[in-house]
Amino acid sequence: MPRFSVIVPAYKVQAYLHECLESVLGQSFLDLELIVVDDCSPDACGTIIDEFAARDPRVSAVHLPENVGLGLARNAGLERATGDYLVFLDGDDTLTPDALRAIADRLERTGDPDVLVYDYARTFWSGEAVRNQAAAQLAEEGPAPFRLEDRPGLLRLLMVVWNKAYRREFVEREGFRFPPGYYEDTPWTYPVLMSAGSIATLDRVCVHYRQRRHGSILGTSSRKHLDVFEQYDRVFAHVAAHPDLDRWRPLLFRRMLDHFATVFVKRGRLPRSARAEFLRRARAHYRRYRVPGAPAAPRTRLRHAMIGLGTHRTYRLLSFASRVRRRAVRLAARLRRAVRGAALQVHYRIQLRLPLHTDRAVFSSYWGRGHGCNPGALESAFRSFAPHVRTAWIAHPEHRGTIPAQARHLRPGTAAYWTALARSKYLVNNVNFDRRLVKRSGQIMIQTQHGTPLKRMGLDLQDRPAAARGTDFAELLRGADKWDYCLSANRHSTLVWERVFPSSYTTLEYGLPRNDVFQHATAADVERLRASLGVPAGAVAVLYAPTHRDYRHSRPPGPDLERLLRRLGPGFVVLARDHHAYGEQPARTAVDGIIDVSGHPSVESLCLASDVLVTDYSSLMFDYAVLDRPVVVLADDWEAYEAARGTYFDLRAFPPGALARGEDELIDVFASGEWRGPRAAGLRAAFRERFCPYDDGRAAERVVRHVVLGESGGLPPFVPPAERRPVPSAAAALAGVQGSGRTLESVPAPGAAVPLTETL
Repeated sequence: MPRFSVIVPAYKVQAYLHECLESVLGQSFLDLELIVVDDCSPDACGTIIDEFAARDPRVSAVHLPENVGLGLARNAGLERATGDYLVFLDGDDTLTPDALRAIADRLERTGDPDVLVYDYARTFWSGEAVRNQAAAQLAEEGPAPFRLEDRPGLLRLLMVVWNKAYRREFVEREGFRFPPGYYEDTPWTYPVLMSAGSIATLDRVCVHYRQRRHGSILGTSSRKHLDVFEQYDRVFAHVAAHPDLDRWRPLLFRRMLDHFATVFVKRGRLPRSARAEFLRRARAHYRRYRVPGAPAAPRTRLRHAMIGLGTHRTYRLLSFASRVRRRAVRLAARLRRAVRGAALQVHYRIQLRLPLHTDRAVFSSYWGRGHGCNPGALESAFRSFAPHVRTAWIAHPEHRGTIPAQARHLRPGTAAYWTALARSKYLVNNVNFDRRLVKRSGQIMIQTQHGTPLKRMGLDLQDRPAAARGTDFAELLRGADKWDYCLSANRHSTLVWERVFPSSYTTLEYGLPRNDVFQHATAADVERLRASLGVPAGAVAVLYAPTHRDYRHSRPPGPDLERLLRRLGPGFVVLARDHHAYGEQPARTAVDGIIDVSGHPSVESLCLASDVLVTDYSSLMFDYAVLDRPVVVLADDWEAYEAARGTYFDLRAFPPGALARGEDELIDVFASGEWRGPRAAGLRAAFRERFCPYDDGRAAERVVRHVVLGESGGLPPFVPPAERRPVPSAAAALAGVQGSGRTLESVPAPGAAVPLTETL
């Protein structure tokens, strides 16, 4: 018998069914049967199902003679299931890559529990993916498996059937089946979780829950939404039949009221003619199942009270009063913000008339994201080489912990923030400051930039609308007019900056201050950083750091990191870092060997901790080359990237190391040892010579001596790349490789042991 029976009901999902079924059959875990139930769908679903069944013996096609609804269609699939575990998937949703393998591994590690709960992400038509907000409930805390009373917080999750795997013997023993009607998940999920003798969780997104613009059942106006009452009758009937579950009544009562309120307030669900009836029936259920002493949270008490009152007119009156109150609160908040903003600007104008503090410097990075990048390295250099200058750092409150104790914290938008901008002599940023900033006489602004440009920047984006995204180029130039100095890592950067940000600033070709740490760090620093990230001793750490795509709202799919790790063997780990431009994204796979470092505050630390960089078109490759460690470029969508963003040179013709044009080539690059072979070393040396001529560890010192101390001559001479000795990677140090241009031995074929102590 197979390990999994995947049951997919299909009704009017012809546009999505192919992708759904492919996501199951394309799983790396092959021990499964796929039971697809055609619920007498009037579209092409039945034909699609038959086509899949004809080409893959694991597919069973079930055609129902009449439409019975989602729940009974699932029951038809249940009757034919033979797998150890049942997995349900709706016909417009998909499994994520390797989801079944992750589920199977977790089931094995937890001793085959009755139920395994895993996570999902909502995927929108725009391409945006948002992980379940209650994902914290899936963290592996305490013993595993467990019972529901040990972790009742699981009931905060969306009560759906398709985010769980169920042991078939348990389901058959308890006689669980789906009822007819809407909200059929409700009388399944609550009894299953309450009755399960053992539960485990998997903190991994295994399902992409499609959010359709139109056509979803629950988004359709219908009297069938009144079915929710019968479904809760079934839930409480199950509790009544099992007295040992009586302790769950208070919680079920509160969840029922929350559910009723949600159905009622969601626009478009209930026809106008059914709204009064809905509230009357909700009031009846309130009185029938009310549990004395079942307290509700303060924010839900009003909603529960309205359900208890149950009269349409009363609800409409209270709802109207609530809307008026909310609007009044929002209006008052806007007025407060407007008054506060005006007062702050008056305060700022007053501060502009007061004398400058010549011993003050203000720093910021990436729009207040905390201490780091080139401004962070310069702030440290100010304290070392110009200790008479007091430093302050602009950062949002959540990033305050990154700021050194010696620097003052400035929260954006406060009076102290505007005072510092008005009266500090030195202003340092890697992006632009607030556009309302007035550059006054005597102030010195240093634009550090944040990397060497491969992609087009500034005025070069005027004919790239996908990348420009409504950029105000006149405002961009007004910002550049405030710069006194612009830092550059190489001649290529200098020529680009002066063309795309034309103004009267002075370019300082001193290297990038953030790369100084690569020359100063020690082997002990590398080991400490690796230990803090959880990198096993002796492992080869691959830093995977792609750039963002201007034409995508969510992170690109990228390579299958789990597959890469499986092919390379246990001697590798991946440090996966998403680009900050995508904001909060669904967490990456929580499996052994993949460490999600997207939230780590210092990319320089991640570079030091790693042994090789895998990237696409990120400017991080230019910084990483300073370390003289292997770089692998994955250029699998170069044409699309070039068309949307544009680049300054063809990276494929002048890469910093091995080049892969797809996932299979990426695996081959590692498996063959090309990633750290002599050809890759030669490419890296040429790349360093061209793009890293000044990054010798003293860039920040040169800037401070020139700009702050006024030293026009006698600055530290540049050390040529061939004479530098950046700290070696942990794997290179283990192998005794210290010199530039020398490589580790090739790794063996996939699946074999990975020796880390051999050298050429």
